[in-house]
Amino acid sequence: MERLPIEEALPRLRLALRDHRAALLAAPPGAGKTTRVPLAVLQDCWLGGRKVMMLEPRRLAARAAARYMAQMLDESVGRTVGYRMRLETRVGPETKIEVITDGILTSMLQHDPSLASYGLVIFDEFHERSLQGDLGLALARESQRLFRPELRLLIMSATLDCAAVSRLLDDAPIIASEGRSHRVVTFYADRPVNGPIEPAVVSAISRALREPGSILVFLPGMAEIRRVERRLTEANLAGGIEIYPLHGDLPQETQEAAISPAPPGWRKIVLATSIAETSLTIEGIRVVIDAGLMRVPRFNPRTGLTRLETVRVTQDAADQRRGRAGRLEPGVCYRLWTEAEHQALLPRRAAEILEADLASFALELAVWGAGDVLELTWLDPPPSGALAQARQLLARLGALDEAGAVTTHGRQLADLALHPRLAHMILKAMPLGQGAAACDIAALLGERDVLQGLGSRNADLRIRLEALHRATNGIHGLTVNRAVSRHIEQVASQWRRQLGIEASQRGPIDSIGLLLALAYPDRVAQRQPGSDRRYLLANGRGASFADEDPLAQKDYLAVAQLDDSGQWPRILLAAPLALKEFLEREPDLTKTVDLVAWDDETGTVLARRRRQFGELVLEDRPLPNPDPAEVTAALLSGIRRTGLSCLPWSKELRQWQARVLFVRRADREAARWPDLSDQALLDTLETWLNPFVQGMRSLLHVRELDLTGALQSMLSWAQRKDLDRLAPTHLTVPSGSVIRLDYEAGEQPVLAVKLQEMFGSRETPVVGGGAVPVMLHLLSPAGRPVQVTRDLASFWESTYQEVKKELRGRYPKHPWPDDPLKAEPTRRTKRFTTR
Repeated sequence: MERLPIEEALPRLRLALRDHRAALLAAPPGAGKTTRVPLAVLQDCWLGGRKVMMLEPRRLAARAAARYMAQMLDESVGRTVGYRMRLETRVGPETKIEVITDGILTSMLQHDPSLASYGLVIFDEFHERSLQGDLGLALARESQRLFRPELRLLIMSATLDCAAVSRLLDDAPIIASEGRSHRVVTFYADRPVNGPIEPAVVSAISRALREPGSILVFLPGMAEIRRVERRLTEANLAGGIEIYPLHGDLPQETQEAAISPAPPGWRKIVLATSIAETSLTIEGIRVVIDAGLMRVPRFNPRTGLTRLETVRVTQDAADQRRGRAGRLEPGVCYRLWTEAEHQALLPRRAAEILEADLASFALELAVWGAGDVLELTWLDPPPSGALAQARQLLARLGALDEAGAVTTHGRQLADLALHPRLAHMILKAMPLGQGAAACDIAALLGERDVLQGLGSRNADLRIRLEALHRATNGIHGLTVNRAVSRHIEQVASQWRRQLGIEASQRGPIDSIGLLLALAYPDRVAQRQPGSDRRYLLANGRGASFADEDPLAQKDYLAVAQLDDSGQWPRILLAAPLALKEFLEREPDLTKTVDLVAWDDETGTVLARRRRQFGELVLEDRPLPNPDPAEVTAALLSGIRRTGLSCLPWSKELRQWQARVLFVRRADREAARWPDLSDQALLDTLETWLNPFVQGMRSLLHVRELDLTGALQSMLSWAQRKDLDRLAPTHLTVPSGSVIRLDYEAGEQPVLAVKLQEMFGSRETPVVGGGAVPVMLHLLSPAGRPVQVTRDLASFWESTYQEVKKELRGRYPKHPWPDDPLKAEPTRRTKRFTTR
């Protein structure tokens, strides 16, 4: 047996597991941790003859690891070493090592919280921070605390922040292995790649073919893999080269062919997604080409939708990919980004728990009995918004009761190991005699599209079901991917066997919308009036078809998949829905709502009685005898939204408001005066305006109210008297004229008076009980301002002579004395003055 670098660390690891309940193993790619560690501890006394369970995030890696360990024992898979994954199990009575995939550990813990048959749980490639990995670790820790203190936990990773995990596990010891990584020469791009990545990838492959060995190319997804494969095929590469795609949606035999050694004398080009980053050794790979992109699911709590986003690879993932070239011998890595771009990459990927749909996660917590998520220990607690939305969905599906505890139906959903939506659909479809059709739909939605070349032209799920059941390779002019079809049928048949459903329970094809609506009640869609593409969903969001689609003529749809981008997410998969039939089966989904609310468009209070399904209005009629208090509250809300300008203000009333505000500013005891600023009035409508709008329902009525009475009622009789004294509306100037003060012009009231009317006066007029001088706007005979001052005496002494020179020439018929303090104040010209 070949000696691997991990062997040197195994004695230290075994001692750590003997003396501690948890340990961490940090080992680079190629060290051999995945296949050597489970076998090394199998006979240790602390294991007590119990089994070893190893959690492997990816199905392909799980099968490969189990197969390799079985070969080392010269056995077949299913004897000493086996594996468990969704819809596939290879274990037997002699099995001591079980390699499992995400979700299986959680299911096993739910059925046996003590994990009585197991002595060690290994979390391999924990740096990937899968949602199920985090949940499995949290539940396993609880199992240790409550049931099995002797249970051991081992975290294995190549790029993990081990210190943080060690602290989480009560300062668990960290065992490091240097590993064995052959020299890998790394080349970076000279300049950033702009536009589609495929031309750059093909160019890099052409360059890499000058190097010996097979080539592993990392691409973000299936679409890029297909495009690069097509370009390579068209390029007529030299003989002796085979091209293999590798991604999670391929059949098992195709995946295994991709990771198998190339035939003697041949080289292979493997076009892979991130599935090939870890825990896989592909024989003969000497060159890695990394496009630097990965596709990750991002859940949006605002919309309740998950979409795949293409993002830059992280530094730890890039290092993992690079390491594939040096697993067995020296290699070369071509990175299709610059060294400067590399420095800007995020150091490591975010934990899935921070970005994922948490519906299944929340259901597992409820089944476990964790009412408070913080009862468990987490490296990263789940976001409260996404968790709250997940629990709302579970409550809508009947999986949680009003207290948030799991129901019998919820436990049944969890047992199916499907997304709660799809599990709910299958269980609800069975009494309708359509369980088989529901299994077909669940399998279709979990796999890639069975139709090829469809694009966005037709979103009808019924066509996919027809394609699934027909033996033909084409339907409606579209090509059927028979390999995908066979895999979907295999998955659906597994669900049917598990639930004892006959294959004949499919029902008419037109009932598909009903089944979809059971899974996605919040995505029942109502066509919007006057639009041939836009729909309103029951959750209040909008959705649309990007192009012409036959489904766009249907009044109601059940939508299974949406592209969550833009203001109107694009409908990707849907089916027509007979809404009346659906609601007859699910009457609890509708509600009668008495709506008393302001309508901006009409400027009135609407009082309607509506029958609604979520945000979809099914019936709408006038509400008889609405509550007067609700009507008034809605009216005040409308006034607040429209603004105070909708009230019947007069100039005099605005001046009165400004006078009160002036006194409030000037008075040392300002608190005794109400705040009558516009914002304060808007904020307190319910206090001062409410009694004056009783019985009103529109802005037309509001414009007739006694606004003067409403506002003045906010002052006491004594305050009204003080207001007239402290903020008089008019002042008498030396000429005898009575002139209005303007309190709206600024912080101080303004007195606009002709300059000649102030002759003979040294003192500036005052208000506020003699404490506040007014702002004088001294006017020319034509009424134009010539000076603004708060100090009249200073004006006469310093500025008047200059002003006099200018005005005497422009207004010769008016008096312009040399000494204005000795002159008679006047409103008249010289002719009238001298008579």
